[in-house]
Amino acid sequence: MNDADEVGTDAERACFEAGIKFGTLYHQFAGTPVSPTSAESLGRAMEEAIENQPYCAAVDVDVRTDRIAAELESQSAEYTELTGRFIDVEMRIEYDGVTVRTRMDMQGDYPLMRLVAVEE
Repeated sequence: MNDADEVGTDAERACFEAGIKFGTLYHQFAGTPVSPTSAESLGRAMEEAIENQPYCAAVDVDVRTDRIAAELESQSAEYTELTGRFIDVEMRIEYDGVTVRTRMDMQGDYPLMRLVAVEE
């Protein structure tokens, strides 16, 4: 496949790339054991892993230790499994002069992944 075979605008392809990054980030790390003491290093590992992918300019993962600690109060274990309710994520994708900014955070009981801005 060459560039002439590509479908969509540069903005659409940049948005597609953002979706790929979110799918990888969420489904690669969901279920990972996490505790308040391991949260920071897990967040950094997630950022560095996703930043390896093409067109990914920046990733910021905030692992919410406050939410993890609250979850652990009602459990006997010293860790829990990573889910979307424990992370807030921002990403910046740069593709052929288009910058896409995205965010994932909790909207009610659902970790919503969304476009924040598409800048050409």
